[in-house]
Amino acid sequence: MFGSRLTNTMRQFSTSALRRGHAYSGPGENLPFDTHSPVKLTLYFGIFMATGLGIPFIAVRHQLVKSKG
Repeated sequence: MFGSRLTNTMRQFSTSALRRGHAYSGPGENLPFDTHSPVKLTLYFGIFMATGLGIPFIAVRHQLVKSKG
């Protein structure tokens, strides 16, 4: 009894999740940034990658400066 109710709930959730996908709005419309401007997208991607890659180097520099003082 409980198993069939759980299966039914899971089936309803999966179909509603599919309905909320990009089928009605188009691909990229559900993203939190604009994908229509390639220059803006490249700039945002570059800033995102530079901060993620740069944080370890900044942390090491901070520790080295801190240990000298």
